[in-house]
Amino acid sequence: MKVIGIDFTSRPTRKKPLTCMNCTLEGRILHADALEEWADFKPFEAALNKPGPWIAGMDFPFGQSRTFIKNIGWPNDWAGYVAHAGSLGREGFCNALNAYKEPRRKGDKEHRRKTDIAAASPSGPQKLHGVPVGKMFFEGAPRLIRSGVTIPILQSGDPQRIVVEAYPALLARQLTGRKSYKNDTRKKQSKELHEARIGIIDKILGGQIEEKYGFRVAAEINLADDPSGDQLDALLCAIQAAWAWTRRDHGYGAPRDADLLEGWIADPGLC
Repeated sequence: MKVIGIDFTSRPTRKKPLTCMNCTLEGRILHADALEEWADFKPFEAALNKPGPWIAGMDFPFGQSRTFIKNIGWPNDWAGYVAHAGSLGREGFCNALNAYKEPRRKGDKEHRRKTDIAAASPSGPQKLHGVPVGKMFFEGAPRLIRSGVTIPILQSGDPQRIVVEAYPALLARQLTGRKSYKNDTRKKQSKELHEARIGIIDKILGGQIEEKYGFRVAAEINLADDPSGDQLDALLCAIQAAWAWTRRDHGYGAPRDADLLEGWIADPGLC
């Protein structure tokens, strides 16, 4: 089975591209085959529309929190509010989120989804600064709708093209705790971070995830040489997508209480 992992960014450039790891799941081995980097969204859109069968894991929030959707008064279904968000344009979307946050008390300005809380993600999908996952949602989710892919529990599309939400930090934490392993700022790209990335890949290649994810991984250790961590994150996304594929007869691993408005992150630790 073809498995794809995509490390996403809300504004891809040559210096900070979308990073795609193409893999093949053969029996109980996930082979990392080829890496691609995309400096704009056109190759991403083309990849979404390539004929299947394939499954992809993508590192951005597919949905917003139920609390936010209820409070702001957007359509009360996933496709409806994603389409509404897209219709606002990037600036209008950001303005809407800022206007929502401005009068609210500290601690109640942004809301995490149920799956964010379970994954111990520090940010809700309304965040526009730092790691701007709100902007990633805006750029990613409408494109998923337009592509007609299937997203388990959210969208019934082409059954040969499956997309699940990934969160590579969740898998990385299982191997390193909360030890940092990447940084986009050149001055902060240290030897210690490089060693942390090598440690993650060593544990993956050594079979440490096999019991939990159900397969081994074959990849190059030089993925650790990317100081941004994007190449490693793309592999981690592919691992989570491959695990979801092994659970395709069981809802792709979605937990029984997955919120049909918010979406969910594919990982065995969140079942």
